[in-house]
Amino acid sequence: MALQAFTYQGDLYGMPNATENVALFINTDLVPECPATWTEVYEISSELHTADAEQYGFVRMEGDPYHFYPIQTAFGGFIFARDEQGNYDPTQVGVGDPGSIAAAEWYETMVTEGLQPPAMDWDTMHLWFESGQAAMLVTGPWVTDRIVESGVPFQICDIPGETEEAGRPFLGSHGFMISAFAKDPLLAQIFLTEFVATPEVMMAMYEGNPRPPAFLETLDAVEDEYITAFGRAGANADPMPAIPEMASVWDAWGNAVVIISQGADTAVNAFTNAQQQIVTAISGG
Repeated sequence: MALQAFTYQGDLYGMPNATENVALFINTDLVPECPATWTEVYEISSELHTADAEQYGFVRMEGDPYHFYPIQTAFGGFIFARDEQGNYDPTQVGVGDPGSIAAAEWYETMVTEGLQPPAMDWDTMHLWFESGQAAMLVTGPWVTDRIVESGVPFQICDIPGETEEAGRPFLGSHGFMISAFAKDPLLAQIFLTEFVATPEVMMAMYEGNPRPPAFLETLDAVEDEYITAFGRAGANADPMPAIPEMASVWDAWGNAVVIISQGADTAVNAFTNAQQQIVTAISGG
């Protein structure tokens, strides 16, 4: 998938060295085991909140479609369909498909039953988890250090499934590209393939900026439990769509999640309208 993220219309444009994706964090004092499904996440959240009105289970920020995507895919939803070669097809938008709407309805239930606190922002969400007021959240490796420093007992879990075995987060891929204006592109390519793409250099790069390595030999050699956990959670990840049409998706999709968070409309209406807005934006160039 790291290679796929650097591929556009069948051509490979770069060499990845590291990946990043989100996973599910749980407070092991409140949730002893990783939940297998989002139904189980709902049940745990309901149980905790019923026992203590100040205690929440799973929380998320008000909009933020990037972090909603793994919930969506757990229910069989998608943003763009993919062809046999794995390329995204912008003519097939899935925000309004049954799987995406099912995920939106799951979230709507969390909101209407008071299990999702209103007006939640990114900072508050993480502070609640670090203080124990929230038991679960979806976040990425960029917050692991602060969660460790908070002292809250936690575990990094795979994204729960639902109709699918597991939710698929987006995969970000970091790496190298050779400029079309390079004076000696062949030398640059040799530098990448014969020097950078070696266990020694890839391990040194990982040690300098710990993210799950895209170089499989290095990934297998990493002993950090948190990096390994993110690597497992991202094993089935979808590469972030590197197509121009993705720019037409974020606003309408994110607004739909906000509308559900605020109880301003139903999940069906919010995601159906977002689908129409995205298709219109793409068709309009």
